[in-house]
Amino acid sequence: MSKLYAFLNPEPIEETKEVIISNRFKDENGNVIPFVIRTISQEENNRLVNKSRKIRKENGVSVEYLDHVELTKRLAVAAVKEPDFTNKELCDRYGTLDPLEVPCKMLRSGEFNRLMEEIRNLAEKSGDNLTLDDAKN
Repeated sequence: MSKLYAFLNPEPIEETKEVIISNRFKDENGNVIPFVIRTISQEENNRLVNKSRKIRKENGVSVEYLDHVELTKRLAVAAVKEPDFTNKELCDRYGTLDPLEVPCKMLRSGEFNRLMEEIRNLAEKSGDNLTLDDAKN
């Protein structure tokens, strides 16, 4: 079998992980409910980056820039499976029509930072960082 076969037929992978972001989110029995996060593809990441590009005027010239705050919000919404920040009931509860605003309204600063750290950690630990020796084993 050729090496090309491996690149033409990769194993589909969507890694998920349950993470405790805060002890504030409990079910009716008082059990802390984890967030479920997932990895995203580079293609999906590129779409998020492109949606986060803005244009502003500087000295009469239009300059394109990346809005890092918006990109972070978009990444949070895309990478969190549970809770679904796009859920209408959740949006209504936090008083917004924009799902990008839900994580910011729902979470405290430290909780939001912990969530983003967990998303980054999952992405870094996914199969993308295997060494040749790891892949052989």
